[in-house]
Amino acid sequence: MIPLKSEHDLAMLRVSGGILAGILKSLEQAVKPGITTAELDALAEELVRQEKVLAAFKGYRGYPATICASVNEEIVHGIPDERALEEGSIPVLTSG
Repeated sequence: MIPLKSEHDLAMLRVSGGILAGILKSLEQAVKPGITTAELDALAEELVRQEKVLAAFKGYRGYPATICASVNEEIVHGIPDERALEEGSIPVLTSG
């Protein structure tokens, strides 16, 4: 059986989705050559705190970061680190 969402559930999903979209937009604007994925993670952590919400990834099965950050050839769900983005890098940032 597939559980259906109530109107209240849907309203909460809209609010949380809007918060997430805002955080991802801010991260998108911060991406530039020279920034590290660890710096992007720190920004995400600050934005999460400002919104008074919790990051779904952080602490899940020991995951240490607020976002998952992969660059170019890296597989999805990379852990943010000190690797600096270069001109032409393709970062994939996810947050939940």
